[in-house]
Amino acid sequence: MAYELFYWDGLQGRGEFVRLALEEAGADYADVSRQAGPGKGIGAMMQIMESRSEAYIPFAPPFLRDGDLIVPHVANILAYLGPKLGLSPEEDRLRHVANGLQLTITDLVAEVHDTHHPIATSLYYEDQKEEAKARSAAFIRDRIPKFLGYFERVLQQNPKGSRHSVGNAISHVDLSLFQVIEGLLYAFPRAMKGYKLQYPGLGTLHDAVRRRPNIAAYLRSDRRLPFNQDDIFRHYPELDQAG
Repeated sequence: MAYELFYWDGLQGRGEFVRLALEEAGADYADVSRQAGPGKGIGAMMQIMESRSEAYIPFAPPFLRDGDLIVPHVANILAYLGPKLGLSPEEDRLRHVANGLQLTITDLVAEVHDTHHPIATSLYYEDQKEEAKARSAAFIRDRIPKFLGYFERVLQQNPKGSRHSVGNAISHVDLSLFQVIEGLLYAFPRAMKGYKLQYPGLGTLHDAVRRRPNIAAYLRSDRRLPFNQDDIFRHYPELDQAG
């Protein structure tokens, strides 16, 4: 039975971190909200979330359905899928390390979102532009170096070598770091200019993931939606003031 991924249609968003793992593994999956027909589309996702009878309903997408099990939250989904898809370390203790790294990526993604919605998600970006400028300036100055510097050290200090973030083989963490770099390059091209000089391990990892056959095929396909201004990673030139 195919895995069923539920996320908002028209966006990469947080769902993309799960898609990359499924695509890398060549897994059979359905992107339910992008499909048409009975039991498909956004309506099917909302029906699960708003259910008054189903046990253990998810608070928000993305979530994954595997048979009768629903698994919410990106890091939780990837911790579940990792062993099944061969994208987690074989050692149980290192799986906890991988999950910790994935949760740190979750923190970074939340901060990226807050650069353009620093006050409230219920407001349009245009309603909080001045606050977004201040938040983005601090994010570029302080938080990008904090996060990328951390992940660079993780790569360089991996006992198994700097090609991977944990263990000696590709994991869901490596795929997610690729997506983080992709998103930051889109949202803050000036701030990220020349990032490979400062973070060579991350640059090498990003390029290596992009060349992986299944990922390369996915990036060329229409399944890989472009970044856009309704997504988490958004490019507003007025917010990209450091470089």
